[in-house]
Amino acid sequence: MKSPLSINPKQNVKRITEFLKMTFKEQKIDKVVMGLSGGIDSTVALYLLKKVLPAENIFAVQMDYNPRKNINIDLNGVSVINISIRKIIDEFKIDDKIRLGNIMARVRMIILFDLAKQFNALVCGTENKSEKLLGYFTRFGDAASDLEPLSHLYKTQVYELAKYLKVPEEIINQKPTAGLWNGQTDEGDFGFTYEEADQVLSLISEHQALDDKKRFPNAEKIINRMQKNQFKQKVPYSLK
Repeated sequence: MKSPLSINPKQNVKRITEFLKMTFKEQKIDKVVMGLSGGIDSTVALYLLKKVLPAENIFAVQMDYNPRKNINIDLNGVSVINISIRKIIDEFKIDDKIRLGNIMARVRMIILFDLAKQFNALVCGTENKSEKLLGYFTRFGDAASDLEPLSHLYKTQVYELAKYLKVPEEIINQKPTAGLWNGQTDEGDFGFTYEEADQVLSLISEHQALDDKKRFPNAEKIINRMQKNQFKQKVPYSLK
């Protein structure tokens, strides 16, 4: 039986590339800046951008705190910029990992938007639907962008797109991480997998019952996390 989360990758690539072309045309801008972490989302975003812009018009920015291992991503012709954020982050002298993670995300946002101003480019975000619904993002950090090509796709659907786009297996098989500290992973933070979360989130969005506790043992945890982070979808609060 076909999964309700299954997508047609070819149709999705066509839809996304048409959206990107239209956005660049409407904004009269033909350059883009993006953060390249080496993870599945940023790599898929890069591969999609390469379908609509000349490689030299894409500025892929690697903003690492810790040195990264080399990953076999097709960067041929892409303008790669390496900026270490270690010196900036260490100035805060904070031990709280969550606070430091938020600072890292917001420092990276500042760098991306400054480079976009310098190159007259748009900032491309890499957020997916699962992260958005679970509130797994930093406000005014990794959630800040000019355009989002993946925000309509659940994380597991991004993996389908990655396979279609021939993203290296090394990237597809690695554990999702925000790269905020050593050993940090998305699913370790959650206490559940994206595979389970996506099924629960999609059923909720379709107003279907979650009555199979054996199939979704972490349903309550997933729903609680989503509800706890609802405020991120509503701020800033303001007078109507």
